[in-house]
Amino acid sequence: MAIGWIEQKRRYRQYKARKGQLPAKYRTAVDALERYLTYFGAITIGDILVLMLEDLADLFEQAADDGTPVRAVVGDDPVEFAETFVANYSEGQWINKERDRLTSTIDSIVGDDNE
Repeated sequence: MAIGWIEQKRRYRQYKARKGQLPAKYRTAVDALERYLTYFGAITIGDILVLMLEDLADLFEQAADDGTPVRAVVGDDPVEFAETFVANYSEGQWINKERDRLTSTIDSIVGDDNE
């Protein structure tokens, strides 16, 4: 288990270094998206969180290399972009545990009689 945390920490540091190398506008966009994704996404599985951030860095590194403007990356609605982006990592969201818990509880009390 400790090795997993160490690997996640190493990968997170690499992500931060990559983000730091982005041109200012791209870095600012990634900072804003990272903050929103961290709050909205509520991802509790470290590997998935780091993967999501690495993918975000990949996207913005490519955009910067190609000269693609930030607005062309995120579109007219940055919130919609962020929520669509984080949907690809939903297996790491804490809400899934609660969804399963709710479903299990209702299933256990209703049983086969469909009350």
